[in-house]
Amino acid sequence: MSDLRTIRTDVVGSLLRPQAVKDARARFDEGKLAADELRAMEDQAVRDAVKLQESIGLDVISDGEMRRLNFQDSFGAAVEGYDAGTSTMRDATRRVEGGTALRRWEVPLHEKGTAISHRRPVKSQLKLKRNVPLEEYKFVAGVAKRPAKVSLIGPDRISQRFEHENSKAVYKDMDAFMADVVAIEREIIKSLADAGCRYVHIDAPGYTAYVDEPTLNQMRSRGEDPKENLARSIKADQTLISGFPGVTFGIHLCRGNQRSMWHREGSYDAIAEQLFTQLPYDRFLLEYDSPRAGGFEPLRFMPKGKVAVLGLVSTKVPELEKVDDLKRRIDQAAKFIPLEQIAVSPQCGFASDVIGNLISADDQRRKLELVVETARQVWGK
Repeated sequence: MSDLRTIRTDVVGSLLRPQAVKDARARFDEGKLAADELRAMEDQAVRDAVKLQESIGLDVISDGEMRRLNFQDSFGAAVEGYDAGTSTMRDATRRVEGGTALRRWEVPLHEKGTAISHRRPVKSQLKLKRNVPLEEYKFVAGVAKRPAKVSLIGPDRISQRFEHENSKAVYKDMDAFMADVVAIEREIIKSLADAGCRYVHIDAPGYTAYVDEPTLNQMRSRGEDPKENLARSIKADQTLISGFPGVTFGIHLCRGNQRSMWHREGSYDAIAEQLFTQLPYDRFLLEYDSPRAGGFEPLRFMPKGKVAVLGLVSTKVPELEKVDDLKRRIDQAAKFIPLEQIAVSPQCGFASDVIGNLISADDQRRKLELVVETARQVWGK
């Protein structure tokens, strides 16, 4: 097996869900389909996702997140204690209804939203009730010939989607809440490592909140100090992945990805040195498909031995990038970080929720093939 810390191609996690899976989940929510029948549909979708990725030649694959309604279900659907609703297809549809591509999107405020997908309080101390990532990994590992990664929503996003002001009877402060989050996620990671998983990727879209002025203003309006929030999240991430030898850890930073819409804007410049030097991850999967991400100058802060996975291929639009253009961008990045510390990937998942981005399955395949072809031309086989 190749060293997963230095592979040249990567995937963020989610793939477009087949219509059959969407229809099956809707019928399940309505009580018209049994759980084992839904599971069988999801199983086949995972097999097909594995076949797709392996046939293209990706160095690492995922299960496509075929069983998730939203990427944040990796924690939200795994724990009990939130004052929140259960995820359904109807909820997923409502979150993005009316959305159009390439515009800013805000999470709609529903009276009883789902945990993490919406900002919710807790009613009791959080506990792991169902190890969603482990269930996913056990199946995909049984059908995949290549290494399979698992993505898990990180503590920073979980903290930003926690309504602490209405939860103080359970958690006196944010430190107490984050301690439980980290403990639960470490339990999940240990179970994955024990099951043979060698690549765990933390989704951390919230870190770009600290360069997005509207989001910073939201924090301040709640009486929060963004600098304290950032420092707390970095500390949580440091503790989260400590002490798992043999496991490669990646972290994905993006600016939102729902139905081809985005949620944040701002370059990495203001947070790059702090994140790259303090977060103990092996691989930083960085959204870099649009001017909203800024330039490659922040990569100069990336320590030796760590890899910047450049998300140069957009998952939001069907237009296919050109190999030569991607190679040119990699050359630009190599002015700030050695070429051997660079890899390439799509900028985000193709379907951060079950609704998916406004592209086709053929578009998705061509973009994954482009990632592999670009890496082959830059670094060889």
